[in-house]
Order: sequence, then structure tokens, then C-alpha cells
Amino acid sequence: MLLHIFFLLSLFLTFIDNGSAGITSAFIRTQFPSVDIPLENEVLSVPNGYNAPQQVHITQGDYDGEAVIISWVTADEPGSSEVRYGLSEGKYDVTVEGTLNNYTFYKYESGYIHQCLVTGLQYDTKYYYEIGKGDSARKFWFETPPKVDPDASYKFGIIGDLGQTYNSLSTLQHYMASGAKSVLFVGDLSYADRYQYNDVGVRWDTFGRLVEQSTAYQPWIWSAGNHEIEYFPSMGEEVPFRSFLSRYPTPYRASKSSNPLWYAIRRASAHIIVLSSYSPFVKYTPQWHWLKQEFKKVNREKTPWLIVLMHVPIYNSNEAHFMEGESMRSAYERWFVKYKVDVIFAGHVHAYERSYRISNIHYNVSGGDAYPVPDKAAPIYITVGDGGNSEGLASRFRDPQPEYSAFREASYGHSTLDIKNRTHAIYHWNRNDDGNNITTDSFTLHNQYWGSGLRRRKLNKNHLNSVISERPFSARL
Repeated sequence: MLLHIFFLLSLFLTFIDNGSAGITSAFIRTQFPSVDIPLENEVLSVPNGYNAPQQVHITQGDYDGEAVIISWVTADEPGSSEVRYGLSEGKYDVTVEGTLNNYTFYKYESGYIHQCLVTGLQYDTKYYYEIGKGDSARKFWFETPPKVDPDASYKFGIIGDLGQTYNSLSTLQHYMASGAKSVLFVGDLSYADRYQYNDVGVRWDTFGRLVEQSTAYQPWIWSAGNHEIEYFPSMGEEVPFRSFLSRYPTPYRASKSSNPLWYAIRRASAHIIVLSSYSPFVKYTPQWHWLKQEFKKVNREKTPWLIVLMHVPIYNSNEAHFMEGESMRSAYERWFVKYKVDVIFAGHVHAYERSYRISNIHYNVSGGDAYPVPDKAAPIYITVGDGGNSEGLASRFRDPQPEYSAFREASYGHSTLDIKNRTHAIYHWNRNDDGNNITTDSFTLHNQYWGSGLRRRKLNKNHLNSVISERPFSARL
């Protein structure tokens, strides 16, 4: 018995020495209560001018980054759906006509929602654009990504569960100072569903005005969460995602998806797949068929970085929403490992957590390991549901910390993924430390397709670091 205990202790110490012990941060934040910003606050104000465009946001409009979809709302009358754009500020050589729609929710009537697809853009170029007419016209700009190329560098931000509190504003402002070029958003936008009746629509409007300071200038790649469902039979609202789908278009047809809630894009050196946690995804469903074909289209020679977005995390050690991602894990994890996905970002849990490279694909009802094990072909799973919403933080982590969990903390913040070339990217999670931007978790991410072979040649295959070669805070994966 003593010999057995000694052996287990030695194994545990080896695990610690190789940087594989997970960390649960003891940081406790103290400021900014989780309440929505009041309607009269200037950050939610309507822009000056009669019928001035508001809630402006852009997203990628095609598969490879040569198009954008520009969306905005006019409140008083339909107005113009034109986008005028060019390469110089104030000189707009091209005019494109968009579409117009609106919707009702309970007795709320939305403003006039304009959506304009701008195509044929040059890569790596800054464009200036103008929307609206006369004295109410508004001017913005955006930058297109580099041409799809394996060594194209690009910096993404990652935000989830944002809402419209003072914490949300802190996250947004910190992100805007990061230098990232586009946001990968992992669901739960406005949290308008926490209101009732007409206030639901009103809070979609205020959210759009809050985030416009970023979304009007760079594409946010949207995915939907549970707070976008808005299933309210008591108010006569039984069509899921009505507000989200009316306001936030996605380029789903470009990737041959049949639904705006799941789609894929290529941007610089990354192939990004967006999944819907709240649409049917089991075998033989439309999402399942589409994902099966999309994985076959991934070409790591052109886009070495394979990134997946979803709302519900597959690996989560928080008491909040624990095991809710198990059904999607069962459906798709084998594909994630087979195609060597680099990283999977999720939200839903209002905290931050990062996993090691692990998988649980060997278990079935007849046998196999019924728990996650180190797997060098598996993705890293990162939960960033810490944008700042009014529900507050999920501060109760499960104890003891599971072996698959590398770092976890209940704080608000955002992440960045700075792709340097085909082999390396730098990842940071930035905590909103009582209003300050603090880098709290960071590591160098080695590409699964181009980097893993090099890593295996340099490291001893029998050493633990060849499987989960990380160190807390500054890790090597």
C-alpha cells in the first residue's frame, strides 16, 4: 500500500513539474455592478439628425473576404438603402443599393433595417463608406483582410455573452485598444430577452448603438446563443431567433449552408466554422450534413488555422451549464480530432476557462475510456463567456479542478488570437481588472497541421510534454 501511494505521489509531482497542473485563479473583482446601462446614457444615444443611420455593423459577406455586408437601421422612415464607398475619405466612387426589411415583436415595431452586400473588394485595403442622406449622412471606414494565404498574419478578437452593462462597455473598449482586426463572437448579444413586451425590441436597439463604435469599422463574425432564441409563447412570440436573424445577417450561402445560424468563412490564413448549439445537429440533420462536407473542403495548405465557434462549451468545469455541451461533443468531437481543429471558442458560461488538448472519443456504451485523456490531435477548448452581461459572473467552479482544465477564472474580459504565420499564433486572455486591461492567460499556439510534426521531432515522444506541452500563463502547445 505504501509503495502504491509513493508511486501515485511521484506521478502527481511529475505532472506538476511538466506544467500540466491546472490553475484556478483566486482573483476577485470588486467594481461595476452587473446592471444594464440606463437608456438615457450617452453611449446608447441616437445619432444626431433626422432619420440618421444607427446601429451600424458589418460582417464578412462572402467565403474568402472580398465582400462585406453593411447593416444599419433608420428609425423615422425607410430612407435610402445605398452605400457609397471608395478609397479616399469623402470621395465615394461606387454606389451599391441594399435591401430593406423590418419586423414586429409583440407590439414593438422595429425601425427600417437596411442590409447591403458590397462585393469585388480588394484585399488588404482600407475603404471609406457613407450611408444616409443630406445632413443626416454618416461616414465610416473598414479594412479588408489579406488575401487567403498560409502565411498571412491576422489578429482576431474573441468576445462572448456581451450584453449592455458597464462591464460590457469596459470589455468593448478594452478590445478596441487591442489592435485586432475582426471579432469572432460566440453568441449571446444583447440579452434583450431578459426584458418583456416592447422592451425586448428597445434593448436590441440600444445594444446596436452601444457596439456600433466597433462594429461599424470592422467585421464581427456572429454566432447565436440561447439569449437569441426569444421563445415567448406568453407574448405570442414562438418563432425562434426572429430578432437576431432580422438584424444580423451572415454569409451562410457562400459556404453552401442552408441556414444563417451555421456557416463558414476563410479569412487571411484561417478557416472559421460557425456552429449553432440551438439548432438540430445530430446525425442526418442539415447542420450535420453541412459540417461533414465543410470539413472536407478545408485546405490546410491554404488556410492552416482551423477555428470552430459555438455557444455551449464542450469542456466546462464550472457549475454553471455543466455538461450542457455533452450532446454536441458526442456528435462532433471525433471530427474535431480527425481534422485536427486548432482551437474551439465557446461562450455561455460567464467565466473564462482554457483546456489542455484532450479528447473523449474512445468511450461507447460497451467500453473504452469514459473520461477525457490527453490527445495531441485534439483542439484546445476555450470558454470566453465573460463579456459582461447583466446575469453576472459564474463564480462556482467544480472542485477539484479536472485534469483537462488548464486555467480558469471568473472575471470579465476578452481574448485575442494573433496569427503570425502558418505555424505560430499568440493567444491572450485579457481581464477587465476593475476597469484596467490586464493580460492574465497567454500562450504560443502551434498549428496542428504545420506545427505538430515539427514539435514531435524536437520533443521526446514518450515525454508528457509531447502530449500536453503547456505551462500556465506562458505555455507552449
